[in-house]
Amino acid sequence: MDFEYKMVIVTRKDLNLTPGKLAAQVAHAAVACALETKKNKSKWFKLWMSEGAKKAVVKVENEDDFYLLKKKAEDLDLSTFIVIDAGHTEIPTGTKTALGIGPAPDNIIDQVTGGLSLL
Repeated sequence: MDFEYKMVIVTRKDLNLTPGKLAAQVAHAAVACALETKKNKSKWFKLWMSEGAKKAVVKVENEDDFYLLKKKAEDLDLSTFIVIDAGHTEIPTGTKTALGIGPAPDNIIDQVTGGLSLL
């Protein structure tokens, strides 16, 4: 099956999170972006869900990389969400751990994240 819609979650390599913590941060970003897209771009949300809600998790070097990607995504009118950790476990309060983008059509979201490596 060819997918026309996807969500991308961007993570930071410099945090060295445990797999469980990383999974939780990715989930926070995915839920927040899904809800925002359902509210503001319901057609994209419905089509994404009907295709199986494809998601990809990619990586960047550090927090600074989030801001350029977020700006590019917002300039293309994509949903975005940066997860800010509460600091109860592995990392300090306020650490930005993940950036969710989409869901959106592949050809649009790839303009933002297409060059990033999978996690």
